[in-house]
Amino acid sequence: MDYSTLSTEALQTSLAAAKKRHAALVKEKLDLDLSRGKPCPEQLDLSMPLLNICNSTFKSPKGTDYRNYGFLDGVPELREVLAEILSVDPANVLVGGSNSLNLMYDVLSRAYCFGVCGATPWCKLPVVKFICPVPGYDRHFTLLETFGIQMISVPLGEDGPDMDLVEELVANDQNIKGMFCVPRFSNPTGIVYSDATVDRLMNMRTAATDFRIFWDNAYFAHDLYPDAPQLKNVFCDGNPNLDRFYMFVSTSKITFASGGISALVCSDKNFASMHKYLTAQTINYDKINQYAHAQFLQSKENLQQHMAKHAAILRPKFEVIIAALRQAFDGCKEVRWTEPKGGYFITITTMPRVAHRVIELCKKAGLKLTEAGCAHPLHMDDLDSTIRVAPSYANIDDLDLCASVLVASLEYATLEELCKK
Repeated sequence: MDYSTLSTEALQTSLAAAKKRHAALVKEKLDLDLSRGKPCPEQLDLSMPLLNICNSTFKSPKGTDYRNYGFLDGVPELREVLAEILSVDPANVLVGGSNSLNLMYDVLSRAYCFGVCGATPWCKLPVVKFICPVPGYDRHFTLLETFGIQMISVPLGEDGPDMDLVEELVANDQNIKGMFCVPRFSNPTGIVYSDATVDRLMNMRTAATDFRIFWDNAYFAHDLYPDAPQLKNVFCDGNPNLDRFYMFVSTSKITFASGGISALVCSDKNFASMHKYLTAQTINYDKINQYAHAQFLQSKENLQQHMAKHAAILRPKFEVIIAALRQAFDGCKEVRWTEPKGGYFITITTMPRVAHRVIELCKKAGLKLTEAGCAHPLHMDDLDSTIRVAPSYANIDDLDLCASVLVASLEYATLEELCKK
């Protein structure tokens, strides 16, 4: 419905009807959740054979016993598999523990305590700033907040962050030391950075010589549709600033969310600088699990087949939510949403001052969403207009109910705000 065509009286009549629909849903005492992007049990079941591998395989064909110490950088077999999948050199792959957030924390803390490749430690600087594309991933913002790093919000569009603004900022402020990016199926909008955007990130001039981009490629293999757009490889021969990028990946949404593996890809220079501190931090990560993942994933082709099974489970869930939004708000400029080709999230953009109210109304009707403002640094969404929706964990049979509550709450809150004018 196009609300802009309605008279004041018609808006008030529509609001009254929306309130009744919402009240009826409240009476049902539902318990629904579209908050976090967690794999559902059916997705986790896809990787159950991995546990059998862990129980039976712990020696490489060369006879290396992975139950023992050693291989700080990860087992060679998995480094090679990940290198093939990511189109990088195995020598530039560090395989870590169960989640990439831990690797990000480690890289950030090393820069803070010891500096980047010989530069001044960030803790000794009067101020450190990071570029944060918004809407963005709340855990990135929490990391930066933990270290007292100032966050500069930059709008995220359909092709990536506003590069005119990014280039101007990093070229003129040596206190800007880094930038967090989720370049493929960005959390939460689901957009993919265009080749032109990636080229500009690779080539832009930065005032800080120790500027680094935390390239959180969390959804590198998480296509929902065969025609999903690809992401340009920043570790290509044409990148004049390979040292600029730390790429992070994990299998948290490929195998087991709490029992997968993570990896960091970086240049030779970054790898060598990191390594001397890593040897003081740990002896090795869980190599039994790493070797099991190498045997389970096997190759890029095998991974694609596995992820197609994930997509078959996830795609109908996204389509239920998107179909409901289309039916209710097609042509309505006050409510917009993304329709991603992959990843785990849909972003709804409301008119200003409405997102908090929508989430409150959803909660009253038994639907949990991530709190408003979560996609912005310090939870400060000045427009109060961004809502993140994660359809993955909900049972497919409950998605119609989830969509009904979401639509009813959006209608209620939007009409309520329009009637104030």
